Amino acid sequence: MANVVSQGARERGTRTLRAEGALKAIAADQESPERLRRVLEQALVFAGAAFAAVYAPSQDGELLCLMESAGVPRTLYGLRDSYPRAGRSPVAEAHRGGRPVSLSPAELAEDAQARRTPSGDFFLTALPVQGDGGCLLAVSERPEGFTADDLGCLELISAAVALTAPAAPAEAGDLPPSAFSLAMDTGRVRVGDDLLDLFGLDPVEFDGRIETLLSLTVPEDLPSLMSVVEADHMSIGDRELEFRVLQPAGAPKWLRLRGRLLPGGEGRPARLVGTVVDVSTLRSDVTDVARVQRLAAALATAVTVRDVGKAVVAALRRPLRADRIALAELESERLVVTVLDPPEPESWPELWRSEWRTEWPDAPVRAMPTLAAALREGRARIWPAGSPLERALAEVGPGGLAVLPLPAGNRMAGACLIGWDTPHDFGTDERALLTACAGLAGQALMRARAFDAEHELVGMLQRQLLPRSLPRLPGAVAVARYLPSTAGLELGGDWYDVIPLPDNHVALVIGDVQGHSAGAATLMGQMRTALRAYAVEGHPPDVVVGHANRLLMDMESDLFATCCYVDVDLEEGAAWCVRAGHLPPVLRYPDGRTDIAEAEGGPPLGVVTRADFPMSPLRLPPGTVITLVTDGLVETPDSDIDEGMDHLAERLAGAAPADLGLVADALLGNAPRSDDVALLLLRYDGMDLRPLRESWTVWRVPQAVGHARRFARRTLRSWGVTVDYDAALLVVSELVTNALVHTDGKVRMDLTLVNNRLRIAIADASPRSPVRPASIGWEATGGRGILLVEALAATWGTLPVSGGKQVWAELVLGR
Repeated sequence: MANVVSQGARERGTRTLRAEGALKAIAADQESPERLRRVLEQALVFAGAAFAAVYAPSQDGELLCLMESAGVPRTLYGLRDSYPRAGRSPVAEAHRGGRPVSLSPAELAEDAQARRTPSGDFFLTALPVQGDGGCLLAVSERPEGFTADDLGCLELISAAVALTAPAAPAEAGDLPPSAFSLAMDTGRVRVGDDLLDLFGLDPVEFDGRIETLLSLTVPEDLPSLMSVVEADHMSIGDRELEFRVLQPAGAPKWLRLRGRLLPGGEGRPARLVGTVVDVSTLRSDVTDVARVQRLAAALATAVTVRDVGKAVVAALRRPLRADRIALAELESERLVVTVLDPPEPESWPELWRSEWRTEWPDAPVRAMPTLAAALREGRARIWPAGSPLERALAEVGPGGLAVLPLPAGNRMAGACLIGWDTPHDFGTDERALLTACAGLAGQALMRARAFDAEHELVGMLQRQLLPRSLPRLPGAVAVARYLPSTAGLELGGDWYDVIPLPDNHVALVIGDVQGHSAGAATLMGQMRTALRAYAVEGHPPDVVVGHANRLLMDMESDLFATCCYVDVDLEEGAAWCVRAGHLPPVLRYPDGRTDIAEAEGGPPLGVVTRADFPMSPLRLPPGTVITLVTDGLVETPDSDIDEGMDHLAERLAGAAPADLGLVADALLGNAPRSDDVALLLLRYDGMDLRPLRESWTVWRVPQAVGHARRFARRTLRSWGVTVDYDAALLVVSELVTNALVHTDGKVRMDLTLVNNRLRIAIADASPRSPVRPASIGWEATGGRGILLVEALAATWGTLPVSGGKQVWAELVLGR
């Protein structure tokens, strides 16, 4: 290393001298496995580089492969894992020519060999490493690029790399004592003798399988280790983790793995190469960087406030051997407790159970002055056993209490309370761990709180587009559930509806609009409104769905929708099902059998203008449950939709249909969802009292009204009606006369009797509803019919039917 320092050191700038001193110190530490990285870090410090890396020749000499790097991720500059040695890249040219190669931002923009993706303006310099050691690559984001002094420092670092960088692992032969080489296609691994000693294996007996080494690690460290040894997408040159190896006796041994992935070539597999060293002497039982790293990784994936609490509990309670941990958010001077571990109320102070609510929602900060003071100071506070604390805190940790304010920017996000029952000795290592974890948890808590708030807003907006409540049905019970996705904050397009129809019919509708966006949610609202309007008009199910399809096609939307429409006759226990690209209904019969209905389907709505939507009949014995779902409930990344439907049918068979709400909750479960879910259930019980119905087609003949009166009289007599006879016949006369005089086309009369309530309905071909006159003079010759109907009937009204309207009146007989 002395050769690195030239004879003219006295004439160099102070920065160059400092760089020489730093490189000397690194060279003196011969045992450090991180010498190469530390050398590269000097380029960041003394040359102002944003990124520095070493590329070394591969064993076959065809590639220059990334060996080590420091600074910001190389992907921001589009730098490759390897470059052809004979190519035109700056790395290859500097290596072949033995001279530095520098490129400006303009030159980089034209050089496809230098990078693969666009980035901000930056300068790139490649310097050869002596002795065929490869090439040093450095990137500068400063406007002036690398100055002459910067280049002088880079030359020093290049010379130091030549003395520090290890040779690329060979395909065969011996490896350095602590090195390994893993073939990614076969899982065969070659290891140095020292590495086998770390795992307690005999070199003669080692079978060369990576699974043999993995079987000796602590199980909870295995997932992170597998992510390295099995991930061919790993970032090359900057992957490091610590894990534990089981020992025959005593605590597990901590090892540190540093690896990089070397790309394969013709007939050669990719290889993971690196070193494994013992770091047990550098760690204590609690304060290890890996533990904080694992907490940071867990918090990075924690979406909700409860997820954050669980990650903090998992990271702290067992390592600290604590007896209880509470995590609380700070909202308007109140602590809202989100996680208690253990969750049983008996494990917490009696004062908490008596003064706080049963679900531990909140408590005023002023009730615990010691805690309030810790939050004002904003730093971790620790009280050993016997410290004078208010009762609400003293009973949390009689053997010791730690309060961690959770900072987030310029405010406090909450607090974490950690308590011990037996006297606990707080070391400096524990204090450092608690402080580091508090900062991570505070930031994560604020992110999670924002996510929860936005997720609730999304759910609220979604629910505004869905029915607020379901109608009460004669002879049936319906329940519905909607759950937004837990994987994001976008609006979904799932919807459901229950539409009461005349003659004790009800339409069950469930659908899903393509995509997750405000456009999908808007289209969902439009389709739900359209289907309801077409259904109320009295169209049959296939016509309702067909009209909705044409409407969506006319809207020229880029989205399509699926839909399942079931028209249930609550009197007869029968139904007609129409599917437009949606999942079929699942039926659960009274004996517990389940059946996925074989209902023929048509295309999704908005795909084909002239599409057929066939109707399939369903028989519903009393006690049958109809289940309609969207694909978010039955389709997962791990299983296809057919398996999901079969699993849904199995769960429905084991459910008790007496309480449909509990059945719906059980079907939804608590698993995270990547898609929103809509669920609609209807249990058909059968009507206790079925209405009496008769219909009559009114022909347009001079005696039409008399014929209608005679039919009504015969019908009422056959039903045993003997009271309010004349009033009913007068209403029939007026409504039939009104239809014949003011409309054209067919006229139909429907009579319905339920208990003592008689409904008279006259349907005609005109969409115009009759208007009740405000006043009638003595000389007027018409207009009194509606006034007579209003005076005789308990209620009356009109509703649209297919191609016209229906005017109806209800009389309470025997009133």
